[in-house]
Amino acid sequence: MKYALSHVTLLDGTPDMQPQPDMTVLVDEKGLISHVGPSTTTDIPLGTAEIDLSDKYLLPGLINMHVHFCGSGRPISSSGAADLIDRVTGNPLGRAYLRHEIQKSAQTELLSGVTTVRGVGDPVWADVQTRNAINAGKYLGPRMLCSGWGVTPTNGHGRGLIAKTCETDEDARALVRDAFAHGADLVKLFITGGVFDAEKPGEPGVVRMSPQMARATVEEAHNLNLPTATHVESTDGMRLALEAGVDTIEHGAPMTPEIVELFHHNGAGRTSSLTTTISPAIPLARMDQKKTHSSEIVKLNADVVFRGIVEASRQALDAGIPVGLGTDSGCPYVTQYDLWREVVYFHELVGASSNLALHTATLGNARLLRVDDITGSVEVGKSADLVVVAQNPLDDLEALRHVEQVMMAGRLISHPRVRHLKDLDADLDAVLHLGPNESVV
Repeated sequence: MKYALSHVTLLDGTPDMQPQPDMTVLVDEKGLISHVGPSTTTDIPLGTAEIDLSDKYLLPGLINMHVHFCGSGRPISSSGAADLIDRVTGNPLGRAYLRHEIQKSAQTELLSGVTTVRGVGDPVWADVQTRNAINAGKYLGPRMLCSGWGVTPTNGHGRGLIAKTCETDEDARALVRDAFAHGADLVKLFITGGVFDAEKPGEPGVVRMSPQMARATVEEAHNLNLPTATHVESTDGMRLALEAGVDTIEHGAPMTPEIVELFHHNGAGRTSSLTTTISPAIPLARMDQKKTHSSEIVKLNADVVFRGIVEASRQALDAGIPVGLGTDSGCPYVTQYDLWREVVYFHELVGASSNLALHTATLGNARLLRVDDITGSVEVGKSADLVVVAQNPLDDLEALRHVEQVMMAGRLISHPRVRHLKDLDADLDAVLHLGPNESVV
């Protein structure tokens, strides 16, 4: 079906975007943008459905760089999650249930205005299978880039939950080849530990993968033309990952001058980027422990990670290091519909301008995912991945919270309805605008 989105104020996703009032965007029957121009000079072809968007704002579909589709955001312990994954992946019925849940997560992302999602660790290739079903037209969902199982050492983060363990470098290479055979779009490594598996307070990012295994994993992935992303929550882990040639550092930690230089020219001769993921650390670091049911050690380590991500993101922007945005959806207190919160955190805590924050969540992320020729901005020839909101996000980024219409590759969702976790929403709203040293008690 052809559409004319008329009389709308356009935010095109480019770095210096400014509101362009009274514009019309034409979408052809292939789901591509065929025209962008002033409504006063745009002729709407016969057979085109016109949607008058006066007083509304049109922007590119949002892009989420870091998602685990297998979780809803409901708090659950890592051991409890691993037990659940064991139960559902051990039989055909359980695997079918997992695919159904991942489909729901993907569609929730879309209904919230996210039209492109990068999955960075889900079990039994269920994310890849969901992507294939969406691409085959079995149901509507976002554009998905998926890693499937991650690669982690025997004592590594994510083991048994979203990653397979490797005892040797050849084990890691074999898992990369398996990912390629299953049609994965990227390879995820887990180089350091995390908040929940930290061995003592203050060290959530202890290095667990050897430099040799990291290099072997990245080399095998690059030989198969697969980009790599890695979980890293310490400065030492960042150095190891960058020397191994990893393409994107997920989360991050404070940088040294050496690390800044490695981002610009890593061990594989490439430029690496940082994916900012403030969303999972804030609740554990800032909420009352009685609310999160977490220990004092978890709270302390979450605070270390929170501060490290914020500092790394500021340093990256100052150093001209490419920065993307992701939510770590599926983690406790991180839903599949809250990318807008990460955009707000990026603005308020990291100090990015509203323009930069919105650009990063659209065209900036598209460039890092190498899909900017397809999506990320409102331009002729690109996929009609579009979002309509009532208020100007450049004035208040919380406008992204209330999406009125979504278009995915030219297919219109007129009244997207997201099933909210209202208790989580209330808890997260309480910490949304806190400063870096404030907590809810």
